[in-house]
Amino acid sequence: MDRDLQSIQEARDLARRSKEAQRAFEEFSQEAVDRIVEAVAKKALENAEYLAKLAIEETKLGVYEDKITKNRFAAEFTYNYIRDLKTVGFIKEDREKGIYEIAEPAGAIAAIIPTTNPTSTVIHNALIALKARCTIVFSPHPRAQKCSYETAKLLEEAARGAGAPPDTIQCLTIITAEGTDALMRHPDIDLILATGGTALVKKAYSVGKPAIGVGPGNVPAYIERSANVEQAVRNIIASKTFDNGVVCASEQAVIVDRVISDRVRNEFIRQNCYFMTREETKKVESILFSPKGLPSPDIVGQPAPFIARKAGIEVPPDTKILIAELEDVGENYPLSKEKLSPVLAYYEVEDWREGCELCIKMLEFGGLGHTLVIHSENEEIIREFALKKPAFRILVNTGGTHGAIGYSTNLPPSMTLGCGTWGGGITSDNVTPMHLIQIKRLAYPVRDVAPSPRIQDGRSAVEIAHLRHSEPIRTPERTLSEEEIEKIVREFLTERFRK
Repeated sequence: MDRDLQSIQEARDLARRSKEAQRAFEEFSQEAVDRIVEAVAKKALENAEYLAKLAIEETKLGVYEDKITKNRFAAEFTYNYIRDLKTVGFIKEDREKGIYEIAEPAGAIAAIIPTTNPTSTVIHNALIALKARCTIVFSPHPRAQKCSYETAKLLEEAARGAGAPPDTIQCLTIITAEGTDALMRHPDIDLILATGGTALVKKAYSVGKPAIGVGPGNVPAYIERSANVEQAVRNIIASKTFDNGVVCASEQAVIVDRVISDRVRNEFIRQNCYFMTREETKKVESILFSPKGLPSPDIVGQPAPFIARKAGIEVPPDTKILIAELEDVGENYPLSKEKLSPVLAYYEVEDWREGCELCIKMLEFGGLGHTLVIHSENEEIIREFALKKPAFRILVNTGGTHGAIGYSTNLPPSMTLGCGTWGGGITSDNVTPMHLIQIKRLAYPVRDVAPSPRIQDGRSAVEIAHLRHSEPIRTPERTLSEEEIEKIVREFLTERFRK
């Protein structure tokens, strides 16, 4: 059998088994579900280093230590957040209003996994699916198939060991576009959870079944004149260099008030960042993107010195970020879009109003609905940014990567970040188990509703409607003959046309 046909057949088999497992799993009690979730989180935490090593070896992207951190975050932070959530049976009771909410699982889920965060996304999505009594089938990126599969296999073993039905967590091993499409379209798949690029998310939504898609970011970081410059630069560097910039919430540009630009520039240089000349910027542009305009697979997740060497420019070996000074945003300025590597655009603006407009322009150029960062001590300006920007995560005085996923903030911990309708998605939230359950409502009466007296007296609905707008209808004393009706109609039409 050809590889595409093998992949399709595997997708069909896994989808059927997932649905069978889900039918059994949805009968589990809250206690049983929580026991399984705890076991899976513990297994993921115990294997954080092992899975990070697999991801680095297979994808060649990012930083080993940071992948360990992401795996631990996906296991520990996610578990601590979802541990006490009620997701089985009656989850909310309002006796005063007479409404009781009952959780129902979304069903069997197909989850698309990116190459940038494969093991951590599998961990997070498996945990939130299990907490919701859903089963899940992963379709990983071809360059992350082995590490994704090994992660799913370990978590499945932990789930079964804690009492879950077999096949609650599965992963494709033969990865083709045809197989992924067959998985998403299979009638036994109830929901699609797609983490990846714009084309993938659009594909998921085009299948014709419920889908949660999370797209790319093009995150601007605005440093306003009242900001603590040293702290702002330190946070941006920590975020942008984390796993070499592959997290979609990492900063793509720094926008700085001109009055503090020299201070900001000097601070970046002091913290081992490199400002490129115009010629050097052109060289980096030439290697950073594929012919289709997407981040080049050879550059994504690579350190700054590697990118510099590849572009034929010399930088100090301890360089953390390459910075390109740009005049505008758009197709003529390739470094103004998402780069998934430690390369930043740099802009100067006169004030927060100009900074505001430039941030919006960046978000519209590939990051609508995702994330924006502002470094400022001026609460009025911060609130103005929160009100006006087309991003659903407005982060204040923290790094984009760590703030958006809920590591440095109290946002729900998640590796799956919704962009709302602005970004072509269905949710603007950090995705949690509550997005994978449906709410059934039991409602009791709180007020009596008596039949309308106007209906009881025998009049028709037409008569009642007429009574609302005119004098009462008078019943004629006798019935008109056909000839009389015809004469009345003829006279009416003659008079009408005469007018």
